[in-house]
Amino acid sequence: MAKDRDGKGPETGNVVLLSGGNPQIAKADGDAPVQAYIAAMPEWKSAVGSPLDALIMKSAPEARKAVRWNSPFYGIEGMGWFISFHCFTKYIKVTFLNGGSLNPPPPVESKHDDVRYLHIFEDEDLDEAQFAEWIIQASALPGENLF
Repeated sequence: MAKDRDGKGPETGNVVLLSGGNPQIAKADGDAPVQAYIAAMPEWKSAVGSPLDALIMKSAPEARKAVRWNSPFYGIEGMGWFISFHCFTKYIKVTFLNGGSLNPPPPVESKHDDVRYLHIFEDEDLDEAQFAEWIIQASALPGENLF
């Protein structure tokens, strides 16, 4: 991977892409930093990021947003964070922080019993109905108070 002057990796506009192409976005609360993250997602991933954000907000309109650890997080005030996503070289990893309690659980297991993942690959159709159902379930359950 080509490195820029500070050795961190290629830049997208003013945003440095970290390992695997994940955008480096400063820690902040609200929609603006999440939209900055989505806009900086490389290649096909940005076109997936916008619909993910829209589906999350449509399914859990009371959700609040933040960027932490270079990933968008969504949570319910007083209940914690229930979902985030992160760019990797070949896929987007969607993390359901309370995914072990979802029915059916998202397909990818974690070393943490409560956490489950959904990996979204290029040219792969997202089951929007199932994703929305997971969001509805996850947003109604206690989440994680990570920060």
